Amino acid sequence: MGAPREPDTTMHFALSDEQSMIRDTAELFLAQNSASAAVRSAMDSAWGFDGALWQRIGREMGWCATAIPVAYGGLGLGLVELGLLLEQMGRRQTCAPFFSTVAMAATALSELATATAQARWLPQIANGSLRATLALSAQGVQWDARAPGARAKRTPAGWQLDGCFAHVADGSSAELLLVVAQLAGEGDGDFGLFAVAPGSPAICCTPLPTWDATRRLARIGLHGLQLQPADRLDGGLAAHSMVRLEALMALLLAAEQLGGAQQCLDMTLAHTAARVQFGQSLSSFQAVKHRCADMMVRVEATRSCVYGAAAVADARADAGDLAMEAGAAKSLASDAFFFCAQEAIQLHGGVGFTWDYDPQLYFKRAQAGSHWLGSPERWRERIACALLDP
Repeated sequence: MGAPREPDTTMHFALSDEQSMIRDTAELFLAQNSASAAVRSAMDSAWGFDGALWQRIGREMGWCATAIPVAYGGLGLGLVELGLLLEQMGRRQTCAPFFSTVAMAATALSELATATAQARWLPQIANGSLRATLALSAQGVQWDARAPGARAKRTPAGWQLDGCFAHVADGSSAELLLVVAQLAGEGDGDFGLFAVAPGSPAICCTPLPTWDATRRLARIGLHGLQLQPADRLDGGLAAHSMVRLEALMALLLAAEQLGGAQQCLDMTLAHTAARVQFGQSLSSFQAVKHRCADMMVRVEATRSCVYGAAAVADARADAGDLAMEAGAAKSLASDAFFFCAQEAIQLHGGVGFTWDYDPQLYFKRAQAGSHWLGSPERWRERIACALLDP
């Protein structure tokens, strides 16, 4: 008899038939409805997205309901399925308030809000009738969940909110603003989640010119905003809840970045196959093959990391473990997207930076997204501290 075999602790992950169908359906739908011309048209619109496409995404395709529990009108699926949709949206740079509404606001409600608050707001998100967003941190694109941008003070009538959020995704077009605020006088580290209806004189919303025109940002200031007791949506937030929320949003952004990196590779392969130099296609040159191979390796490594982390999230892992998995996925996705975007521009022969070609759009989103919800350097530092600091 041989020595006893060690137990296999390797995660074996493959898409199910249903998950593959979700991915393929999203790929086909967005290829038809979010092509380059449609994206450029939406970028120039007042709100930065096509309202008709948003209605189809929410009501016809039912994507907004993907990860929302069945009890609140959702499909009850998980982070893997939602990640598959976001990957295809990132691939096509879909201009729609999906990330702000579903990946951010709906995730915050699912993770932080009471059952009463979830029953009020999640069905509206699930059926596509509500656009929402989340204002989390004052620190701009870094979005540190441990440093909310507002403070909430209890008043005889309810709550008063004051603060400023430097960058809020779709902040100028959202119909519901969720605000994470530190509770003044109730103990340091205690946070609250509040529902704010835009339009109050106490809210100052300033649309921002952005490097990435495919995603609109706004600066939002709250100056003595008065809220009712029912506008507080949580039942008391613990620190680990905030850590988990930040990790989930970073993971979903990583899935979107994965799609962008994949599209950079696909565009480059198509361009180099069609472009002829010295009587041969560019794709036949060994140096070009090597650079495309480097892109492919980074994309596939990122895909494994992203969906492995999504499977961990769906298993309801500890907040600290999830933060490390999501942080690794976000770091890898940000680096892979930036690398593939710059390679796409180089292998397009310089025209990739011109307005008529799409690689420059992906390069801009890669630059902007790299710093959003935690830069790769910030996530690696947090992972190192968790591993090395006893």
